[in-house]
Amino acid sequence: MTKETPSQNFPKMMQRHKAVRALLIALGTFCLVLGIIGIVLPLLPSTPLFLAAAACYMRSSERLYSWLINNRFCGKYIRNYQEGKGIPLKIKITAITVLWASILFSIFFLISHIWVMQVVLLVIAVGVSVHLLRLPTCKGDSKQ
Repeated sequence: MTKETPSQNFPKMMQRHKAVRALLIALGTFCLVLGIIGIVLPLLPSTPLFLAAAACYMRSSERLYSWLINNRFCGKYIRNYQEGKGIPLKIKITAITVLWASILFSIFFLISHIWVMQVVLLVIAVGVSVHLLRLPTCKGDSKQ
């Protein structure tokens, strides 16, 4: 596996205010921690969280972004998505299943009397499902 050097694609946003960079690093780290928890907890799809962490790190810290995309546990997922190779079928199925289970739970048990929010949640679920289904599916092992 060749290590990617992010400085080739790294945006020139590094001159941001320190507070914005710190917030992006904190948000990226939060997403990364949730993604790691999602590896062992089937209710949290880890790939979207790793992608969110990569997006935050890419805009705030070249060092953290480089570490993340070259990480042996989650780097392959991120690189496959960025290169347009897609995501593994098992992850697609898990993400869509968890998405719909949580949306339907919310609609029927948490906001059962607020029809506008129910419609909004359904529209979001359909949009995310369409996006996930349109992504290419990686060939091979979903465990990397």
